[in-house]
Amino acid sequence: MYSYALLEPECYYVVQEFESDPALTLLQVKVISDSCMYVTKYKECLVIEWKRQTDPIHDIVELLSDDAVKKWKDSYFNSEGAYNYGEGED
Repeated sequence: MYSYALLEPECYYVVQEFESDPALTLLQVKVISDSCMYVTKYKECLVIEWKRQTDPIHDIVELLSDDAVKKWKDSYFNSEGAYNYGEGED
């Protein structure tokens, strides 16, 4: 069992937040205060929230390399609007 306090700002991590849920989440710490962290989670929808540094994380699966982050960003942001059709489009 880990905690958010182990995560470094601006780094991207793949984590399993809960032991009972095998789903993996990509997250990035944006801001660190004395006792909390402002975290961005990249799921189906972008989730931005404050977490206590003491909040548990079941497993930190991976710290993504700069190259992996670049490839992920290219894929994520290029496909983000792929299914969003404007009015009048089929």
